[in-house]
Amino acid sequence: MFGKTKRKWGAHHMLSIFKWLVYLLILAGIALIAYAYIGPPLGANFAPAMQEYRTPLTLDAD
Repeated sequence: MFGKTKRKWGAHHMLSIFKWLVYLLILAGIALIAYAYIGPPLGANFAPAMQEYRTPLTLDAD
């Protein structure tokens, strides 16, 4: 009862939450890179749709 008081949201808790968010961001980055490498053999198609566009152009050169 005469020791340290308990704090609900102290600096330690905020740093812990920030640390876990950094870990999750790193894990998400690794997962995205793994999907980019493993996706095409599994059937994911990352190529853009190819379509040819033709626009008529008239030059008014005298």
